[in-house]
Amino acid sequence: MPNTSGEDKLKVAILGAKGYPYVYGGYDTMVKELGERLQERGVEVTVYCHSALFDEQPEEVNGIKLKYLPAIETKSLTQLTHSFLSMVHACFTDVDVIFVVNSGNGPFGMISRIFRKPTAINVDGLEWLRPKWKGLGSRYFKFASRLATKLYDQVINDSDEMQRVYKEMFNAQSEVIAYGANPSLMADPNRIEKWNLYPEGYFLIVGRLVPDNNADLLIEGFVKSNSKRKLVIVGDVPFQDDYVDKLKSIDDKRLLFTGYVRDAEDLAALYQNSYAYIHGHEYGGTNPAMLKALGFGCAILALDTPFNREMLQDGEHGWFIKKNTLAVAECIANSESAHAAMEQLRKTSRNGLTEKYDWEIVTDKYLEVFQRLSGKRVTVPRKVSQVDQVEK
Repeated sequence: MPNTSGEDKLKVAILGAKGYPYVYGGYDTMVKELGERLQERGVEVTVYCHSALFDEQPEEVNGIKLKYLPAIETKSLTQLTHSFLSMVHACFTDVDVIFVVNSGNGPFGMISRIFRKPTAINVDGLEWLRPKWKGLGSRYFKFASRLATKLYDQVINDSDEMQRVYKEMFNAQSEVIAYGANPSLMADPNRIEKWNLYPEGYFLIVGRLVPDNNADLLIEGFVKSNSKRKLVIVGDVPFQDDYVDKLKSIDDKRLLFTGYVRDAEDLAALYQNSYAYIHGHEYGGTNPAMLKALGFGCAILALDTPFNREMLQDGEHGWFIKKNTLAVAECIANSESAHAAMEQLRKTSRNGLTEKYDWEIVTDKYLEVFQRLSGKRVTVPRKVSQVDQVEK
């Protein structure tokens, strides 16, 4: 364990996600990847967990301290009520810095201000534009995002484009720290046989089945195509939903809905053996599913958005699709007639994982923020970057 240069250990509380170890979405993955690396660097990490999600509730896992708190279990209030209770609890502890994820938790910065606890918040994407938040929900997220820029000591965005949006909309300065990725060179192709799939015999979509990820657009566009390949849709939602039911009712034998794929090796095999990964996410910054696609060496067909252009370096590592079903169908057809181009994208996609997306470097940057806010320093052991390991 690294020493802390004679000073008290730096203590960081993380809240706003589902908990640890729990990998369901981007924030949960970040808590895992960042929390474990901070702990390895000698930081005392406490993660706040949704008690309803954990049948077993150990006080510590992998050196990370865990606090389990309840929430009002409804679709709209679960995360906010859990974050509120977590913030109150954290303010009564001896943690040096409170790190919050999700701009919806913006108003809770008032609590930490009262207790004079240093804070940082990762505000993620344009929540107020997501189709699932309409009317009051949309207005709340825009209000909460604005408050986040006023009440937290450090605002963090995960892309240059999102930094620009926050400057333009809220006149707020923020620091860009991208989301990390774990590049992988190998995946067992035999693992896809359980779904009766074979290498390059399918297109792949990965993500929550929600309107802002445009699963309906991508699926309907694929159905309009003449492709003989399958379309594999990995993901779901953890509740009954008419939108999802409608997607699953589409009568086309080429469609395969796997639900959640929680085995990391199975998911890696699905990515790495796809003909192309199709990305429809629209309102976020750095997207974890896209980073996985780059890391697993996928050819990528992505919705044409400023965020996707930033990640794919303006087309160097993927093709872009206009937002309509005909464009999706045409892109699929064009990709199938351009085998050499798709193979070239698969060969070079990992080059898109620059140091900006390396978890070790991402952790270094977060640690710099936490040290600055707390006034405490820790000795940081340098590691070989994941990008360098893959290149070697």
